[in-house]
Amino acid sequence: MGIIAWILIGLLAGAIAKLLLPGKDPGGIIVTMLIGIAGGLLGGWLGKVIFGVDSIDGFFDLSTWIAAVVGSLILLILYRALTGNSRSHRHA
Repeated sequence: MGIIAWILIGLLAGAIAKLLLPGKDPGGIIVTMLIGIAGGLLGGWLGKVIFGVDSIDGFFDLSTWIAAVVGSLILLILYRALTGNSRSHRHA
């Protein structure tokens, strides 16, 4: 797949991850989109390393989308853990 396809998958995977983990994120939609792109790459790499499968078969392959969404969820949770807690304690 080309870089444009990865960006598109990452953007959509980031949006899906945001729908699965609703809440206010520090950084807004731009950061969520960047997390989605990085999460897509992370998910593909993890699928290859952990399970030994080529989870980056094609744009319309279900394993590609699952890997991208899982990677985006992981990065979104990490991002919230690193940045969200410090902001929520300031307002309390």
